[in-house]
Order: sequence, then C-alpha cells, then structure tokens
Amino acid sequence: MAFHHVAMACGDLEVSHRFYTQAMGFELVHAQAGVTDAPDGTGWAKHLFYDTGEGAFLALWALNDPRISPGDLSLSRGLGLPTWVNHLAFVAPDLVALDSCQERWLETDLDVLRIDHGRTESIYTDDPDGNMIEWCCTKASFDARDASHAATILIDAAPALDPLPTAIEFFLAANHHANTSTRS
Repeated sequence: MAFHHVAMACGDLEVSHRFYTQAMGFELVHAQAGVTDAPDGTGWAKHLFYDTGEGAFLALWALNDPRISPGDLSLSRGLGLPTWVNHLAFVAPDLVALDSCQERWLETDLDVLRIDHGRTESIYTDDPDGNMIEWCCTKASFDARDASHAATILIDAAPALDPLPTAIEFFLAANHHANTSTRS
C-alpha cells in the first residue's frame, strides 16, 4: 500500500514553499488553515499539500501555537541523529530523470551529493529545515534472492558488512554556476 502523504513542520513557510515547488518541482494542490488544540484558543496552523506524483503528497505544517517553541525541525538532527538517518526519498524513474533533478537542484543553488549504490543511484541535498531529501533511481529490480538475503540480515546479530560505495560525487552549486557562465 502506498503512502497518501508525509507531513512535516517547517520553520519558514515561504522558504519551504519555494524549495518544494522550485527545487523539487512539486505543485501546491491544497491548503487548510485552522485552529490548533491550544487550550487558550490562540493557536493556529496552515497545512499545505504538495503533489509529489502518483497519488502521493507531501504536507507541510506552518505552526503558530504558543505551546510550540521554535527549535530544530529536522527529522534527524532534532532527535540528535545524523542528517542522513531519517530522510525523504522520492522516485526518479530513470537516470535521465535523476540527471534532470540534479541539474534543477544545482540551478536553484543547492549542493548535491550523488552516490551509485549499485542497484540504486541517488542524489541528496537538504531542505530549508535541514531534512535530507533524496531522488532515487532503482536500476535493477529486487528479486527473491534479495528478499532471502534481507531476511538473513534481519535476524543476524553480526551480519557481514557491505563495502562502502566508491562511486560518490559532490557537486557544488557555486562551481556549477561558474562553469555555466564560462560556457555562455
């Protein structure tokens, strides 16, 4: 069963909206504004839904509630974890689409990490609240052998570790802009 939506709080709605529409290419399709359950009745929130494709949505919460103090809103850092632990990964249907997503990120001043994981290839950046965002392309389908191996790893207290990926590239937006302007 697919997700309907994932909802996250954002610190600056205007900045987050720009990221998810311009850098990600998602369309704002629905919004609600209403009161929260603050006991004194002064809390309110905006709940915005962005179409991510294939019937799935990303929802952002802009919260204005006296009980909620501003802090680190990232899914990982807010819990004391490295940024890469809790992250959102979106489907890039093929490597051409992945390249297009990478170009869009660089054009919108975002640095990009690209890793070829073998069966998948991904690009990564952070959203305005410090959440790691990924576009992931599955290059080879998972099969029964993969499922069997996964079941083994699940119960193994000391599994053999896979080697680290060696196809890792960093792309800096500043270098991209410099290279683009010298070609003009």
